[in-house]
Amino acid sequence: MRGMQRIGVIGAGAWGTALAMAAGRAGREVVLWAREPEVVEGVNADHENRPFLPGVALDPAIRATGDLEEAAAVDALLLVTPAQHLRAACRALAPVLDGAVPAVICAKGIELDTGCLMTDAAQAELPDNPLAVLSGPTFAAEVAAGLPTAVTLACADAAVGRTLVEALGGRSLRPYLSDDLVGAQVGGAVKNVLAIACGVVEGRRLGDNARAALITRGLAEIARLGLALGARAETLMGLSGLGDLTLTCSSLQSRNMSLGAALGQGRRLAEVLGERRSVAEGVYTARAVVELAGQRGVDMPICQAVDAILNHGADLDSVIEALLTRPFRTEGF
Repeated sequence: MRGMQRIGVIGAGAWGTALAMAAGRAGREVVLWAREPEVVEGVNADHENRPFLPGVALDPAIRATGDLEEAAAVDALLLVTPAQHLRAACRALAPVLDGAVPAVICAKGIELDTGCLMTDAAQAELPDNPLAVLSGPTFAAEVAAGLPTAVTLACADAAVGRTLVEALGGRSLRPYLSDDLVGAQVGGAVKNVLAIACGVVEGRRLGDNARAALITRGLAEIARLGLALGARAETLMGLSGLGDLTLTCSSLQSRNMSLGAALGQGRRLAEVLGERRSVAEGVYTARAVVELAGQRGVDMPICQAVDAILNHGADLDSVIEALLTRPFRTEGF
C-alpha cells in the first residue's frame, strides 16, 4: 500500500521475528531491529534467528539491524519488546521516530512500576505518534510458518487502523479491526497470569475438568478488570480476550503455561527462569494485575493465587486448597 510500504519491527525475539515474516508475506519491505549482534548477523547472513526462533528459514528480504535510527526510518513501526521494557524502547525511539509514524504495540502486559497499560506507557514517551494494539491467539512459530492466524488490531483512528490492517494482513494473518484499545490489552495481559495457573493444573495432574473451570473463571476475572478499566465486553469475548486465553491455557507451547507446569511438578521458579532466554510475561504481570485490581476494587482470586506463589513464597498446595474451599457463589462476572 502507498504510505505503508516499509515496516520496522523493534524486538527480534520469536514474536518480533514472526511478525517480520508476516509483514514480508504481505508484500512489505521489513527491517528488524535486534539488540543482540549475533541475531543481526544470523538473520542477515544465514536467514535464521537461532537464539529465538531456531529451525525457521526466514525470508531473505528481511534485513536486520542494530541501528535504532535505521529501524525507525519506516512508514509503520511494530513494538515487540518485552512489556516491562516497552517504555524504555519508546524513550530511545523518541528522538529518531517521525511523529506521524503509527506505532503498533505488540507486547502484552501491565507495567510493573506504574500499573500502566502499554498504550499509556508508549504515549508518555511518543505523544504525537498514532498508537495501535495488535493482540490475539498467536504462537510465534505458527505465524512464522504461515499457518492461519486471526488477531485483533485496535486503533482509535479508524483510517490509520484500516491502513495498518491492509498493510499487515494477508492470507495467513487475518487482522480484525477494533477501536477498543483497553479491551485489546487487558485480555492479552491477564491471560499470561492465568496460563501459569493452568500450567500448575497440568503439572499437578488436576485434570481437564479443572483446567476448563480455571479458563472459564479466569475469563470472568478478565471481564471484571476489563470492564472496570472501560473495555467493552465484546472485545473481551473476542480474539484478544477469550481467543488468546483459550490458546495460551491449552498448550505447553505457551511459555507461561509451561512455566506453571514446571512449578506444578515441584520445581523452583528461579531454576525454571534460569534455563530460559525468552520471557514469560505472566511472571512480571501477576503482581501488576493484582495491584491494579486492588486499586479498582476488582476481585481476581486466581490471579491473586498466582501472585502469591510467584512473589510471596506461598505454598502451592495451600494456595490450591484455599481456592477449592472458597465460599460458593452465583455464576457470573
